[in-house]
Amino acid sequence: MSILVDKDTRVITQGITGATGLFHAKAAREYGTQMVGGVTPGKGGTEIEGFPVFDTVREAVKKTGCNASVIFVPPSFAADAIMEAVEAGIEVVCCITEGVPVLDMVKVKEYMRGKKTRLIGPNCPGIITPGECKIGIMPGYIHKPGPVGVVSRSGTLTYEAVWQLTCMGIGQTTCIGIGGDPVNGTSHLDVIQMFNDDPETRGIILIGEIGGSAEEEAAEWIKKNCKKPVAGFIAGATAPPGRRMGHAGAIISGGAGTAAAKIAAFKAAGIGVAATPSEMADTLLKMM
Repeated sequence: MSILVDKDTRVITQGITGATGLFHAKAAREYGTQMVGGVTPGKGGTEIEGFPVFDTVREAVKKTGCNASVIFVPPSFAADAIMEAVEAGIEVVCCITEGVPVLDMVKVKEYMRGKKTRLIGPNCPGIITPGECKIGIMPGYIHKPGPVGVVSRSGTLTYEAVWQLTCMGIGQTTCIGIGGDPVNGTSHLDVIQMFNDDPETRGIILIGEIGGSAEEEAAEWIKKNCKKPVAGFIAGATAPPGRRMGHAGAIISGGAGTAAAKIAAFKAAGIGVAATPSEMADTLLKMM
């Protein structure tokens, strides 16, 4: 059992005629993902590198049977791209775009209320079920199938945790980069709950960073409900208050969202805390 995507997932790329969208669509196809086409308004009826191009997501769904999409469009158009995919009935939408205005995402969240679509991102690396389906920008070769689920706000730290596991001969069930923006589609808690219900996931790595309260909320649920060992790392321990560090959501304000508070919440929930990024896999393996 995999989380959200598997070998049967059929994916389209919104923004496929751009250099970035095309590059990653080809990489996903080479990995073995069923990349069945793309969408660029005004380019419908054409083909690029073997991918049929459609004017709308609804047309792509009708012609290809796609149930997932990955978005590589400029920030000012990203919200419309997400809502178009939702309206067309796409089940999983990964928005890779960085710099999407926060107010745009507030509107997207409200629009998605009650809809069946699962949004991952924006400002994220995407999702991969190793050996089955890769949607996003992560390097496929660092992953291998196995029993550990990985969820992270940071793309690069997702790759770091995955590579540590793979080098130890430990594979992954699904790896999800949820993105570092203050308003996103999927939270740590959402993914932790899915991993907890997945019989093939036997351990979890949870990577957070300063800003917001999502990590504390996940820790509280883990403390009361999670049946599996969880190891965690919080990035940004040395960040000065009030200064944005990397991700738009990685900012400490009013004393909230500090690394110390998140680490304390992890420890109180029984989550193994890695002191440095290089210890994430070791910390989990000791717990398993």
